[in-house]
Amino acid sequence: MRELVKKFQFRKVVLAIADAFIVAIAALLSNFILTEFGYGITHHSMVISIIVSVFCCFAAQFMFGAYSKMWRYFNVKDYLSCVYGIVTGILAASIFVYVIRGNLLGLYAVLHGVIATIGVCLFRFAFKQTFVELISCGRNEAKRNKLTMIVGGGRAAKMLLGEIFQAQECPNQTEVPYLPVCIIDDDTSKIGTKLRGVPIVGTTNEIKKYVDQMNIEQIIFAIPSCLEDERKRILDICAKTDVPVKVIPFISDLIFENTDSKQTLLNQIHDIKVEDLLGREPIKFDNSDIRNFINGKVCMVTGGSGSIGSELVRQIAKYDPKQIIIVDIYENNAYDIQQELRIEYGNDLNLVTLIASVRDYFRMNQIFDRYHPDIVFHAAAHKHVPLMEDSPMEAIKNNVIGTFNTATLAQYYNVEKFVMISTDKAVNPTNVMGASKRCCEMIVQYLSQTHDGRTEFVTTRFDNVLGSNGSVIPLFKRQIEQGKPVTVTHPDIIRYFMTIPEAVSLVMEAAAIADGGEIFVLDMGKPVRIVALAENLIRMYGKRPYKDVDIVFTGLRPGEKIKEELLMNEEGLRKTSNKLIFIGKQIEIEAKQFLKKLDELRNAAEQNDEEVAVQALHDMVPTYVTPEEFNRKLMVKATG
Repeated sequence: MRELVKKFQFRKVVLAIADAFIVAIAALLSNFILTEFGYGITHHSMVISIIVSVFCCFAAQFMFGAYSKMWRYFNVKDYLSCVYGIVTGILAASIFVYVIRGNLLGLYAVLHGVIATIGVCLFRFAFKQTFVELISCGRNEAKRNKLTMIVGGGRAAKMLLGEIFQAQECPNQTEVPYLPVCIIDDDTSKIGTKLRGVPIVGTTNEIKKYVDQMNIEQIIFAIPSCLEDERKRILDICAKTDVPVKVIPFISDLIFENTDSKQTLLNQIHDIKVEDLLGREPIKFDNSDIRNFINGKVCMVTGGSGSIGSELVRQIAKYDPKQIIIVDIYENNAYDIQQELRIEYGNDLNLVTLIASVRDYFRMNQIFDRYHPDIVFHAAAHKHVPLMEDSPMEAIKNNVIGTFNTATLAQYYNVEKFVMISTDKAVNPTNVMGASKRCCEMIVQYLSQTHDGRTEFVTTRFDNVLGSNGSVIPLFKRQIEQGKPVTVTHPDIIRYFMTIPEAVSLVMEAAAIADGGEIFVLDMGKPVRIVALAENLIRMYGKRPYKDVDIVFTGLRPGEKIKEELLMNEEGLRKTSNKLIFIGKQIEIEAKQFLKKLDELRNAAEQNDEEVAVQALHDMVPTYVTPEEFNRKLMVKATG
């Protein structure tokens, strides 16, 4: 009983008193109206009726949960609980009076019930509107505070709430844009309790319900230790609420430094990123292996100013290389990464930035002869599928001939390791870009089989890289921000995704543990439907797919597959020390035939004979088929 009284808080007492007053006034008003028509009741009956009605209505309201609701967020369902409570209370009071007095006050009871019900509901509506107006005024003054739902009722949420309230109380503190009003947690034993004064109202399956009911303006996902599948499930639910979602990083990525007061949990909240929906935790790599591999070495990165190449350069710089050589044909990006590293490291980093094309054998020979790199990361490539379908000669010259030039020079100058960045589009290619990258893989495998010199040749193969040049994500973001429809090529198209840091870490880890000749493949997690990715991205902007932002299906682009693959049938998989990195078995290259076909391809490319060159590419890569044929087989297999 004591606990029951304790739970019945002061504001609920005020609400109960208001209900009692309304029930009493309704009784007086009902009798006044009936008296005018000659149907009034006696004064004594009136007094008994008021006392009994007030008590019975209070009990019924309490039983139907009218006082346990968050009345400032009342919806239709909650008003019904008041109706049930008043009607039940008046009915019970009438029966009680009949038992005591022996007379049935039927007409009076009906009118009393109607007026009391209307009065109680109107009072709550008026109170809610007044509260909303006051909150709105307060928010206008605070400008940025938003009604916030926190998902997770554990230690992280407790710390976060403490920091939010502390920041709000401190006059010198930068204002925080959060007004926590409820917490969601799947531990049902916590529901109905409070965490630092904020109520825990329901489970993750009820997120949308409480977002609508409580006018939530943003959500904070505060479960840093959540497993990746569960994290994706909850974030998918959050994304469907059409309100902005922010997240606390994975527990392994949280930073707490006593020496730096800025590194609080509050400062590490960030907007939800597409990476958060990959369906797996960011992959961790063995930094000690990478450090031992890079430290004190001369590292060359071709294509070093591209999205992958520049990230390679950034990560290499962390491991104290003797020298970094950036080789790229695009001067603007090369200048940008050069300036970024100079600002970051100053004179502590020996950085050389060279403008050169991997197509130019003599220029590349000059660079190798001058700098004698220990490690070469070959990231230079044309990789836009539709563009290369229109300009196949450029894919052959840059990708195939450029790789041949760079790899053979690495072998000639006894480079310690040559690491080529490949793509899943090289597996059973359906386009010129993919076929040209498969040729690159074959060149690297051929050179590895020759055992001529000390160079170890390694290939890394991965799927789509989030945020890289040509990725769908930047395109989708531009379309949403410009208010245009989001364009998706096909409703069934699926892709595997990884982040740029993951892709680059794979390259470096592979280089560190490779013995030569391997093709390294990353476990990409679960495939993502591009249309689902577009829908979630639209929701992350606080908009509704197909309503605020339309999604238009434009048809598969030239050379595009519905589904990509990471391995050919012949390659198989072998485990490595990292459980998420696998090695594809080498396919033996018949040297004489390979060199003959490569020479034919090179000659056709140098003569700009497009028809002959593309046919030579088909001859070199037997698995190169048309996208129509590949997609038809895939759809038949899926339906059969």
